Amino acid sequence: MAWQMPEEPYVDAEPGSALETVIVPRTRDLGDGFEVRRALPSSRRRMVGPFIFLDQMGPAVLRAGKGLDVRPHPHIGLATVTYLFEGEILHRDSLGKVQVIRPGAVNWMVAGRGIVHSERTPQEARVAGNRLFGMQFWVALPGKHEEDAPSFDHTPVEALPVIQDQGVDLRLIAGGLFGERSPVRTQSELFYADVRLDVGAKVPMPRQFDERAIFVAEGMVDVGGESFGAGQMLVLRPGVDVVARGAGAGRARMLMFGGEPMDGPRHIWWNFVSSSKERIEQAKEDWKAGRIGKVPSETEFIPLPEPEPSVPRYP
Repeated sequence: MAWQMPEEPYVDAEPGSALETVIVPRTRDLGDGFEVRRALPSSRRRMVGPFIFLDQMGPAVLRAGKGLDVRPHPHIGLATVTYLFEGEILHRDSLGKVQVIRPGAVNWMVAGRGIVHSERTPQEARVAGNRLFGMQFWVALPGKHEEDAPSFDHTPVEALPVIQDQGVDLRLIAGGLFGERSPVRTQSELFYADVRLDVGAKVPMPRQFDERAIFVAEGMVDVGGESFGAGQMLVLRPGVDVVARGAGAGRARMLMFGGEPMDGPRHIWWNFVSSSKERIEQAKEDWKAGRIGKVPSETEFIPLPEPEPSVPRYP
């Protein structure tokens, strides 16, 4: 479908006024050349709307016979959102769900009161080796949904709204944007979109939320008269009109996301998110005692970290 810049007056930010902060995440090598960049949580910004965790996975070439092998591990109080640009991941969880995650599809797993899952390269993709490149977000659940029953929903790529116009290709992953709405069921009001921009093409950031950010995945993006490269996360100032433009010598790809502020502070420890520190302590004991659940057909698991981490570990 075609899309035009909003008709109402939209004055782009003055140079230097658009950004609240810029986060340049460190790269961590998980072995076999597979790297992740973690932009959230950061000492400079803990959350953007309900988004509390952001990892860029790859891009990496997984050699023949090798693959991603994230053993079963638990979550509470959040929804994980896995979205791939390249490659495949096989999801298995304690609900008995088995799903191959492929580029452009949305996989929204609500942990609620507790779920266990594994993330691995499918066996057939290991034979000749493959590339893996994608994003994983965690979305903190509102207080009234923190103890919901766990669930897993897969939305195929062809079900997502796509907006194309004047060098802009936008796929709406979740929430509402520019009069369109993703079919992905969320527990709070938010937006999350995959945007590709030709050089000079532009897209405005939505006004309906104060908490908004851009993560540059590929190429260069110009915001407020400054250019930013791949791996940088731009947190935007509330109430400021912001237009992102493709820059540099080739096509850019960015994720734009945000939402309403949370209904209170959230604590994050390892794979657990909660409004209550006591609830996280209970989750630790539940995992050690094997009470959160098991992934059918898998006997491995990731034990509770010892000593306790000061920041959450991947995944």
